[in-house]
Amino acid sequence: MKNITRLLMLAVLLGTASIVVAQNAPKREFRGAWIQCVNGQFQGLGMHTMQQTLRHQLDELQKDGVNAIIFQVRAECDALYKSNLEPWSRFLTGVQGQAPSPYWDPLEWMVAECHKRGMEIHAWINPYRARTKTTTTLANNHIAVRHPERVFAYDDLLVLNPALKENRDYICAVSQDIVRRYDIDGFHIDDYFYPYPAAGKSIPDDAEYARFNNGIRDRGDWRRYNVNLFIKQLNEAIKKEKPWVKFGVSPFGIYRNKRNDPKLGSETAGLQNYDDLYADVLLWVNNGWIDYCVPQIYWEIGHKTADYKTLITWWNRYAANRPLFIGEDVERTVKYADPHNPNSHQLPAKRRLHQQMKNVNGTVLWYAKAAVDNVGNYGHALRNTYWKTPALQPLMTFIDGKAPKKAKSVKVEWRQDGPVLTWKQPKGKKWGDVVNRYVVYRFEKGERIDLNNSSKIIAVTYDTSLKLPYKGGRTQYTYVVTALDRMSNESKGKKKKVKL
Repeated sequence: MKNITRLLMLAVLLGTASIVVAQNAPKREFRGAWIQCVNGQFQGLGMHTMQQTLRHQLDELQKDGVNAIIFQVRAECDALYKSNLEPWSRFLTGVQGQAPSPYWDPLEWMVAECHKRGMEIHAWINPYRARTKTTTTLANNHIAVRHPERVFAYDDLLVLNPALKENRDYICAVSQDIVRRYDIDGFHIDDYFYPYPAAGKSIPDDAEYARFNNGIRDRGDWRRYNVNLFIKQLNEAIKKEKPWVKFGVSPFGIYRNKRNDPKLGSETAGLQNYDDLYADVLLWVNNGWIDYCVPQIYWEIGHKTADYKTLITWWNRYAANRPLFIGEDVERTVKYADPHNPNSHQLPAKRRLHQQMKNVNGTVLWYAKAAVDNVGNYGHALRNTYWKTPALQPLMTFIDGKAPKKAKSVKVEWRQDGPVLTWKQPKGKKWGDVVNRYVVYRFEKGERIDLNNSSKIIAVTYDTSLKLPYKGGRTQYTYVVTALDRMSNESKGKKKKVKL
């Protein structure tokens, strides 16, 4: 404990002085943060306080360089949004089925607030969990009340049975409803497939296996088959509604241990996606059933059974067929010392590993509040060093790779409160041609126009104007505006010179 305290004090006192400066910051990088509801951080806060809390989190995360928020909207077949299919969440109002008063829609509000800050928002659901361990009362319209035959009890949880087609159809209908009605950029599910194993307990699916085994002799293979059917169906359901909505999964950090799979397994000895949760993540990646993967590598470098370095290297090698982002535990990263530098926590070492992995092109922070609270100086290290310059989203050319047309009529308008850079949206016929946000670069007089230099980005915005700083009109700058489509394909730039 003394060593942990010393590390945290060093981080705060030294700030970024002890951190190795990241070089050649990429222009494209997924920089996400999970904002969860299931921990009860919003329960019973009321509209005003919850909005105030979320605004603060979003403002601080924006300063830290975060460009995507993964917001939990369905923790136990409930809703942090207006739904005609599932009840309001108790993690919002304190009572499942009770609407917020005064009425508001957290997901609708978050979409607007994230886009206002140039951030993507991904709606995050838990697909199968029907009741958490701490929930005691379910609403009358909850799926487990309406159809108790479609759930099973396990370790104080209720779980939608993955073997039942009607459950797969139900989850996909709920998901399509979210995608259809909200202007989200991504749709996200976490690591709960079949339930995490509990000692002395077995999954009660004998009857379903007898009825629906499809000739699959191995129970594990059959359970994986059920989950595979669901992942493929969910991907198709999302794309049917909006082809541009990115479908992402954040699986447990170990696929298989080498002792279970000498060919594909990692040098680890922990719980496994494939064998224990019945989630064949590599199959989903390699078949293109998901658009991005965020393995939860929450351990530290040097962990005895799940070493961070071993796992990031493994995922980099085997999961490169889709964009790969790494789920990072903020608190654990600053809790442990760098094995090669006892005077530093592990953030610098982990960032170096990211730079060495050619197929890793993003990070998602677990959890957002820990970064906002700047635990161990983690958040300020991001904003002052590693994520100091802005980043656009990684390309997903397998969805769409065509750049949109340039922004039109870029000019400076002089208003009462100073100069404003304005432009017009170019026309686009199909969804892949339509512009939905813009990047604004600024270059000093005589400076080479280089749109690959992310340090020159001053704004990523959904608006068609940007207020400029005025300092007497003696310094000339060249502003360049580019257009982005839904998949972050970037147009050519449109220039405008102005003295400020």
